[in-house]
Parts: sequence; structure tokens; C-alpha cells
Amino acid sequence: MIQTMIQQIVRQIEDNQSFLVVSHENPDGDAIGSTLGLANALREMGKQVVALNVDGIPQIMQFLPNHDQLETELPTDTQFDVAFVLDAGDLVRAGVPVRDCCRTLINIDHHPHSDFGDICYLDTSASATAILIDRILNACDYDISLDVAKCLYLGILSDTGSFRYSSANPEAFAVSGRLVGLGIDPWEVASSLYESLAPERMRLLGLVLPTLEISACGRYASVALTKEVLEKSGASEEHTDGFVNYPRAISGVEVALFFRQTADNTYKISFRSRGKIDVGSMSRELGGGGHHNAAGAKVTGSLEEVRTKLSHLLDRLLA
Repeated sequence: MIQTMIQQIVRQIEDNQSFLVVSHENPDGDAIGSTLGLANALREMGKQVVALNVDGIPQIMQFLPNHDQLETELPTDTQFDVAFVLDAGDLVRAGVPVRDCCRTLINIDHHPHSDFGDICYLDTSASATAILIDRILNACDYDISLDVAKCLYLGILSDTGSFRYSSANPEAFAVSGRLVGLGIDPWEVASSLYESLAPERMRLLGLVLPTLEISACGRYASVALTKEVLEKSGASEEHTDGFVNYPRAISGVEVALFFRQTADNTYKISFRSRGKIDVGSMSRELGGGGHHNAAGAKVTGSLEEVRTKLSHLLDRLLA
């Protein structure tokens, strides 16, 4: 079934000329790495490509080849033969009317409950969407270049937590090893992603960590950020990436949460688990989505109300 799906996508690439490549808003490393990796490869095949993300590319990923060609808005009155939507559990997360501007919509993802598109290539066993892009490119008559390899490697590195998460399966290591063999400097990628942080991020982290709350049972913990604190700090939403990992690092904590206020009485919640607890299921119960170990949702209410609601859900889940 998977090979049939890959061959369908290969035929779409071979038979068409104009492509849109888009991933989800508020992009992570896998979204950006997959988008630029596929877009760079298509251009090298002689295709016309628009790569897009409505929120742009985070500063720490601006070392990637052709990052400056990533658009934040759809070109007006443009139609594409094919649109690729990558790493998005729901089409609406692309942030643009993709369905209206293409003849064929291809969805490539490793998240569950992501079944939209004329062609839907979904494999939840894959550690990253970048892995699926690698499979497709290897099925094409195309040799992966260093520019493409660097983007895909970042996607895998990011979504496996530098190969620390349970998603770091044998395929992740095998593909990454092959990409490194093409000339990638792992230190360059890792230092850009993890050791090139803006001062604003570190100052903001200093304001967020005092909000730490650990449950009475010690099995879940959270930190929080209000709009007021974010505005006063001079930082941006981009600088909050990875904050959820700090409460997860506490001994005994199985589930970590990061509450970020996005509007009056609205909080975006990031969930992370150590592997046993399915936070994806809990997130979907709240109208969100994600993986077993990493998920997110939006919940309305004051910070106190939202924290109380999640505490009740987690107490039930962990009982």
C-alpha cells in the first residue's frame, strides 16, 4: 500500500511542472526541513516551485539552503498543478486556501487523523515527515543533493529530539547516517538548531520558569506564559519553542505542559510525554491533535481555569 502511494506521488512529480509546497503554521524543524527539502529537490528536477509557510522560517533555521525563498503569502491568481501539504494534521493548519489553487492536493504526514487530500500518504510509524520525503525522492530518478540532505536531516533531528525520543527508530538512524554520508556536518546543524539562541529567548525563559507547577503526585508539571509577559519581554512566539521540555526534564514527571496565551481567555497548550501516556488522545479530546508523545490543543478560559481543567483530565488519565 505504501509503495503504491509513493509511486502515485512519483508520477505526479514526473507528469507535472508547477508545485506548491506548504507546511503547518508555527512551524517546527520537521515542517521547515520537509518543506525546503522537497522544494529544493523539485527545483533541481527543473520544476517551478513555490515553498510557503504563513509564519515564515524561525531564525535558528535560517542556515538552511534557499531559506530566503520561503514565501509567507500565496502569489495572487496563481494555480498549481500539484500542492503538497506536509506535516499538517489538518488542512486548515496550512493557513492558506490550498484546495482552491491546485489541481491535485497531496497530503504527506506522520500524524494520525490526517486523511485529507486527493493523495494521502500517511505513515504514523515514521519518525518525521522528512523521512517520508526521503522515501519519495529515492523513488524518483534523482540523486539527493547536499542542499536537500541538510534540510531533511534537520527535520529528522528535530522531530526525534536529537534521537532521544522513542520515535528515533532504526529507519531514522539509517536515513540520517546516509544523509550525513553525503557531506552534512552534524555539528553545524546541531549548533544552529540548539546553540544559536537569541538573548530574548533566554530572558523570556527566565520569566517562564518561575511559573512552574508540579502536581501533587509528581507525575505531571507545567509552565505558562501570558500575552502580557510576552509583550513586556520583547520576545516573540518563536522564542517559546521547546519551553515545554523543561518541566518534562524533571525526575518523575511523565507529562509536561506549556500554556501559552494566544488571546483573551484562550490558551494554546503543548503536551509532551515520556512515552507511556498518550497525550495525542487527550489533545484530540480537547479538539487538538498530535502524536502519542507530542501534541497540542487550544482551550478557552482563564489560566487558572485551563490549568484546573487539564489537571482533572490528567488525574483521570494517570489514575
